[in-house]
Amino acid sequence: MRMYAKGVTVDDQAKALDFYTNKLGFIVKHDIPLGEHRWLTVVSPEEPEGVELLLEPNAHPASKVFQNALMADGIPFTAFSVDDIEAEVARLEALGVSFTQPPVKAGGAIMAVLDDTCGNLIQLVQLLE
Repeated sequence: MRMYAKGVTVDDQAKALDFYTNKLGFIVKHDIPLGEHRWLTVVSPEEPEGVELLLEPNAHPASKVFQNALMADGIPFTAFSVDDIEAEVARLEALGVSFTQPPVKAGGAIMAVLDDTCGNLIQLVQLLE
């Protein structure tokens, strides 16, 4: 068994598409209209055949409650790995991305947390060797 996709709920798929592609640098893998919403996935350009990130609408009431609770408590919805967190944070801040936690060393990793502007906090992780 392998992972195919993981999801992040978003309050607006068009806004999420802009953020995840134009800020984070992911590329669109699938964009399939499904009535009111879309099957919208992005992938890392470093792993175009890798795990897809589904930008899933938070239309279900439970999704909004869960998403709001995580945001209120400062808990990231998911995490992405980077090779050089300091460089990535600097690149994203130059693009206007807001961080709720600057890079901090924790055990065998350095972590930072950003606001995706779509209702989620996202953790960036650089694993230390």
